[in-house]
Amino acid sequence: MASLTSREKIIHAAMELFWLKGYNSTSIADLLSRTQLNSGSLYHVFPSKQDVLIGVLEAYRDGIDEMLLEPAWGAVKDPIEKIFALLNGYRTAIAGSDCTYGCPIGSLALELHEPDPQVRELLAVNFENWTKAVQRCIEQAGARIPAHVDQRALAEFVLTTMEGGVMQARTYRDVSYFDRTVNQLRDHFALLEQAAKQAA
Repeated sequence: MASLTSREKIIHAAMELFWLKGYNSTSIADLLSRTQLNSGSLYHVFPSKQDVLIGVLEAYRDGIDEMLLEPAWGAVKDPIEKIFALLNGYRTAIAGSDCTYGCPIGSLALELHEPDPQVRELLAVNFENWTKAVQRCIEQAGARIPAHVDQRALAEFVLTTMEGGVMQARTYRDVSYFDRTVNQLRDHFALLEQAAKQAA
């Protein structure tokens, strides 16, 4: 981490700590310990813990391609399979963490019951970017999805499926809850493709 700026060190540490402990349970002392910075350096960059949270949410917003989409999609070309490759990335994280992994944005949205307007807007933008990425896949599927299907609503349904599956897997400490949820979604897409073929 020697090549990172103080801001980058703090953001990376906060991402990890918010995931491990949650925002409310993460203290400034935790951030200082993780980054090995002194308090003056931290407060110079981020005057408050909420400013750190805003920085984290901005980093997720700006890094969706690099941190999430590109690693998940890799060489996957089929637009519908891209959706399931994205979901599989979450499954890998769940299974690799003994079912303690939670979607970072979803976890923060649940934890922060009354976020201030800027935080709420950043949470919404992160969900929006995720939804738009999935919607682009649905659009690229073209005639494989019936014309009457509300593509935006379908993308939102994918997001809801992912968040619900992650939450249940964490609660029960059992990845099969996520798997069953995603399998139902795959069946739904198969039915849509079948309906599109029949209508053609």
